[in-house]
Formats: sequence, structure tokens, C-alpha cells
Amino acid sequence: MSDGGMLDRSEPRGTGKHFVPPKSHAGHGRPGTQNRLDELAASLRLGQAEPGVVYLVGAGPGDPGLVTVRAARLVATADVVLHDLLVAQELLDLARPEAELYDVGKVGDGRHVAQEDTNALMVRLAQEGRSVVRLKGGDPFVFGRGGEELAELLEAGVRAEVVAGVTSGTGALAAAGIPATHRLLASAVAFVTGHGHDEKPESGRDWGSLAHFPGTLVFYMAVKALPIVSRELIAHGRSPDEPAAVIERGTSDEQRVTRATLAELPKVARAARVRAPALVVVGDVAGLGGELDWRAMRPLDGKRVVVTRAGDHAAQLAGRLRSLGAIAIELPAIRTEPTGEPLPSLEGAQLVCVSSPAAADALRAALSAEGKDLRALAGAKVAAVGPGTADALRRHGITADLVPTRAVTEGLIEAIDAAGLKPSRAVIVQAKGGRTLLADTLRGRGVDVAVAALHETLPEPLGERDLSDLRGADAVLFASGSAVHAVKDALGADGAEVLRTLRCIAIGPTTATALTALGVEPAAVADPHTPDGLVEATVGLLG
Repeated sequence: MSDGGMLDRSEPRGTGKHFVPPKSHAGHGRPGTQNRLDELAASLRLGQAEPGVVYLVGAGPGDPGLVTVRAARLVATADVVLHDLLVAQELLDLARPEAELYDVGKVGDGRHVAQEDTNALMVRLAQEGRSVVRLKGGDPFVFGRGGEELAELLEAGVRAEVVAGVTSGTGALAAAGIPATHRLLASAVAFVTGHGHDEKPESGRDWGSLAHFPGTLVFYMAVKALPIVSRELIAHGRSPDEPAAVIERGTSDEQRVTRATLAELPKVARAARVRAPALVVVGDVAGLGGELDWRAMRPLDGKRVVVTRAGDHAAQLAGRLRSLGAIAIELPAIRTEPTGEPLPSLEGAQLVCVSSPAAADALRAALSAEGKDLRALAGAKVAAVGPGTADALRRHGITADLVPTRAVTEGLIEAIDAAGLKPSRAVIVQAKGGRTLLADTLRGRGVDVAVAALHETLPEPLGERDLSDLRGADAVLFASGSAVHAVKDALGADGAEVLRTLRCIAIGPTTATALTALGVEPAAVADPHTPDGLVEATVGLLG
């Protein structure tokens, strides 16, 4: 396949020798992701993707948290990633900025990249000396054509490695509270492809054996064929009253389970408008889904929560919410950028005040850029505006000497007074355009104050999908006043009015004040004023 045969991304997905061109990955990913993966890989003695090798990698059933560490390491170090349509975006975000990403997925209506062209592309890229990850949903060797692809690679003399993944036949069932096997109900499980189940004799399904299989039947890709599956199993001896279920988008935030008897399932699924991707489960274990629905026990199960924080901080907060069952929607309304201003001299500074987690990150980055380390802070008391900022400093190896109980500038001034600190020189690390109250107060006391505006907060554009997510959310979390104003502006002329219709949760008093200034009464204010406090406030409001 030549590059000249690629289609522009604005055109329909191609067939035959036409590929959607590789996607630019620059700007994607999480800050610090690569460092964390490197540390984990080192502890587990995992190597990186090697030139000229193709890795057939299982991406798991949908939840990015179910990917193997080996898979994540390979995606993060490969030159090229060829991925299926349904691979979680979070996994693709692990790829290096310079990596090429090819969408070679297949769609049920026939629009797809032909398998032989995917094979040829893998061979060519490997022969060019590139490291290639073929990222496949579930497990490469379970209805994933991994065996066919491996055979093509080996026949072409290309080195290859298979990295197993969690298949949806086990992952989705676990997420739905349906055990594939059960000591009292099912001692065996059979995985069956539903694709190709039709009226033709050559479809090759031994319905008699399947109907009398002494255990659980799990059908992949069987949504369209569900009426045939139900009819043929019953016709060949399976009980029409046997419990059955369809699991849509198993393990994902949008997972939905539809339950009925084997005879009734096609009608019930049609009424529920069940859509692929989905698994069909037939067997007594399907009847346990109600009593073993562990996801429903989570305090935020099914609640849609929008997180307006930026970057890695948003990912951590969203992760906490998801672990409690929320459908956490990361919608960074702002981003932080370095201003390029130099770090003021710390010589003689007796007090260094840090105004936010972003300011803590900017301080550490500025020290590194100047070839300095934490010894530059020796002799100075470090004050954090609140617990969240103190946590951010701690991640950088800096322990705050002073953390006020009220996470606002006024609380920091009170804490300085309570500690009896009377510095002659102070450095304040804060965002460009931030409040001047602390600097003005200290200067009024004769303190030599240097303001280090090392970063600035800029609004992020929000698309129609983002605005729709906002309007449909059960709660919207705000961690700064700048995020409040950014969201209000993105919503347009009636932004404040729209916010008044939402349940807004503020991380602390300053953010709450930004909301009330717009006529928005916060539904809750976190206490403590930290990400953990935001989570607790969300559970208290929605749980």
C-alpha cells in the first residue's frame, strides 16, 4: 500500500486499499504519564517497543483501567499504533506525541479497512524499521483475527509478539455481575461468535450442541442475530425460560444490561433499542445479574459528573469519581501555560507563598529550568494556600511549613499572623493576573515582595458536544474561579443563566464567590477544599 492511496480524513472511511491517514498525536496525552509508565515498567522489568517488531496487543473490553501494564508500556513507546474503532481514547493518549496513529477499525455496515490491507501495512511499517503496535479490542486471539495477522507477519519474516488482553466475554460479564461459571449453576462456559448466524446452511453453527451445552453460552457480535440465536437454541432443546441478558458497552461508563428469558430477549432488546457492541449471555448465571450487580452499590452509580479541571489534575479527580460509579466527563475549561517570566531571586527570601496546585507545578518547573533543586528554598518558610496546594508541593518533594485551615488568601494571611512570621522579604508564586491581596498586605507591612507570575490560566474552547454534556450533567465541579468564568463565557450570552440551572460544586470559598457573583448559588462547597473534598461533596449531593 502506498501513502498516495490514503484518503483525506474529511472523506468517508475507505475500503480496499484506502486508509484513513495516520492521525497527528501532537498535544495529546497526560502530563507526566510517560514518567509514571517508565517507573512502573522498570519495577516490573518491562521492555519498550523494539524497531521492526509488530506487537498484537489486547486493549481489553472498554474500560481503559483493564488494559495490561505491558500493553500500556508498548503503546507509550511505539512508533506507530494501528487501532480498532472502539479502543478507549485514554489508551491512544498514552502514545508519544510523534507517534503515528492509524484507525484501521471495521464497522458493521461494511465501511472498513480491508483486513489484507491492514496486514500489508503492518508488514511494510515493520520492514521500514518501525516499532508497531496493533491495538485490538479485547484479546487478539478471541474473535480478533489475531491468528490471521500473526500468520501473515511470520510468513513475511516479521518479528511479532502477542500481548493477551481481557476479553469482553469475561470482562463485560464481571462488570455486569454475571459470573461466567458458578459452582452450583455452570461448570463450563462457551464463547461463540454471533457474526454469520443466519439462515444459510453454510453458516456452520451446530445448534444442537450449543443448545445442549452444559453451561454458559456467551455470544459475541450477536445483536443483529439475536432473534435467530434465540429461535435456534429453543428449537434445538434449550429452555425458553432460561435466563438471558444483553450487555451493551460492557465495562464502560455507558454499560447497560438488558435481562429477559431466552424466548423474550429479542423482543425486550428491540424495545430497549439495544445497539452493538454488545454481548449476549444465555444460562442460569444470567439470572444472578440482579443480586450480584456490584456496580449499583457504588454511591455515584450512573451519575453524570463534569470535571472542569485541567490536565493531569482532572484525570486524577475523574478517576476517583469513576471508582465510585460516576460517569465522569473530563471537560477542561481552562489550561495553564508558562508565562516565560523568570523566577525571582530566592536569595534572602524568608517566606515563599504558593497560591495553587498549578503554581506549585510552575515553581518546580522554574527551578528545574534554571538548573536548581529544592535546596534553593533553604532558609525560607514555604506557605501553601490550602491542602490541595500542599499536596501538589508534596508531590514535588516540598513540604509546606504553613497550611491555613481556610484555603483562601485571607486564611493564609491569618495563618502567617498566627505563626508570628514577620519576613523582611517574600516571594509569592501565583498565576498572572491573580489576586493582589496577599502582596498588598505584606507590602503594607514593609515587606519586600516579589511576585512570581510563572504561569497563566487561559480558557479552552468548548464544542457543542461539551456544552451538551454540561447541560445534561447531574453535577458540575469547579476547582477555580477562572474555570467558572471560562465555562460561563463558553456557554454564550446566557451563560450565567444556564449555570443557574445546574448543580455546581465549588472546591472552596473563592470559587464559590465566583459563582455567586454570577447569581449562581453553589449546590455544595467542598470541605476540606481539596479534590478529595470535592469528591465527598459530590457524594453528599448525589449519592
